[in-house]
Amino acid sequence: MDIVGSVALVTGANRGLGREFVEQLRERGAKKVYAAARDTSTITTPGVVPLALDLLDRESIERAAQQAGDVTLLVNNAGIATGQNLIRGDLAKVRREMETHFFGTLAVTRAFADILGRNEGGAIINVLSVLSWFSWGGATSYSAAKAAEWSLTAGTRVELADQGTQVLGVHLGTADTDMTSDYDGAKLKPSEVVGAALDGLADGVVEVLVDEWSRTVKAGLAQDPAEFYAAAPRPIERQTTEPR
Repeated sequence: MDIVGSVALVTGANRGLGREFVEQLRERGAKKVYAAARDTSTITTPGVVPLALDLLDRESIERAAQQAGDVTLLVNNAGIATGQNLIRGDLAKVRREMETHFFGTLAVTRAFADILGRNEGGAIINVLSVLSWFSWGGATSYSAAKAAEWSLTAGTRVELADQGTQVLGVHLGTADTDMTSDYDGAKLKPSEVVGAALDGLADGVVEVLVDEWSRTVKAGLAQDPAEFYAAAPRPIERQTTEPR
């Protein structure tokens, strides 16, 4: 995917990784960047096209697709974290995480898939998490939702291969954003995460493991689960915000 001259749409573009995606895409030569958020008044980056889009509102997604028919790069970045466990957590919040990360991402992807196909295939970036691959007490709901989104990413890649759409999954531990303000451990700079993702896009890869934590956990999937969880990295003491 050549970013120069591309037309990108970034969800959750009003803060954190989304805002960094918008800024770096412009720096790397994107012709146009749609900055999508539920409330367009929160989009502060100059030189972009604000776009109202709510992952839980199918009509807003369809309207966005009608307004942005020239998109060649879709960045599915928007997400939430409610700090819930699956068994004893608030079921409404558990459902909201799954609706957002899986069904919301799916709805946006379905709305733009044909647009990408008409525009020479283009590309999709899905911002995932190291918690796609293991569960953490206090955030097992988030882990389940991100695991589902990881599988969604693989399925999207298979289904859109014939139209030439590159589908890239980006996994990371904790990035320094508003959503991780309560976490005191080491954090990645948003610029590191987005830089690695866009470098991977340009290189044509299908998966980017941003940090050592992600690489270690991904490698651990081949282990016996008991051994894996006994030795798993433990950088999160309490999980109340999104780990990216």
